[in-house]
Amino acid sequence: MPRFRLDIEYDGSLYAGWQRQADQPSVQQAIEQAIERFCGERVSLRGAGRTDAGVHATGQVAHIDLLKAWPDDKVRDAVNAHLQAAKARIAILQAAVVPDSFDARFSATGRHYLYRIVNRRAPAALDKGKIWWVPKRLDAEAMHEAAKVLLGRHDFTTFRSTQCQADNPIRTLDRLDVSRLGDVIEVRASARSFLHNQVRSMVGSLKRVGEGGWTVADLKAALGARDRAACGQVAPPDGLFLIGVDYPQASG
Repeated sequence: MPRFRLDIEYDGSLYAGWQRQADQPSVQQAIEQAIERFCGERVSLRGAGRTDAGVHATGQVAHIDLLKAWPDDKVRDAVNAHLQAAKARIAILQAAVVPDSFDARFSATGRHYLYRIVNRRAPAALDKGKIWWVPKRLDAEAMHEAAKVLLGRHDFTTFRSTQCQADNPIRTLDRLDVSRLGDVIEVRASARSFLHNQVRSMVGSLKRVGEGGWTVADLKAALGARDRAACGQVAPPDGLFLIGVDYPQASG
């Protein structure tokens, strides 16, 4: 029974998140249905990250086990054909046979997210639904300096959802960079794993720094409080993208 790795991109605005749900459309379910229409098999797709409703991906990774050793390109093209027929905003970028030891979730050694903010008086037209519009001028340099407070190993209770199911709030944040290119501010975050809503919570708090409502000391105090109530605004899902997942060279 060959195992296939799927590299996936999707527009999350049409879905209630990655994870299969009984009464709402999900990315996982849409792909599973397309696979069943392709080869007649009911599969359970395991993804590297359970993105929330409205969150997008350019580099999601998942794996499935199929009964037949289909050619890689056949799997990609056939599943995409059925996704297109269903008018899904999902594409399989690549399909490849991998060792049975590969697990899209548990083999991952790093996850990378991008959050985009359009910072101008005029709202977004072309990127609507894929970027956060903040009309008040933000100081991206101040946001970047403040972001350094969050780097490293910390208890991120302040920056996780009250519905987070992780056993441990301690995570190691490897990267949190803020940069501006014209009217767009980009926040890039990397870690082995993230808590539920962690990236959006950090972005919302950095936005408070950027608009002058918080200082670096305020952000540090929020982190140290280990209290969800100390978090700033949670950024909307529109601007968040899962852009990549890392694996050991031999596994994926």
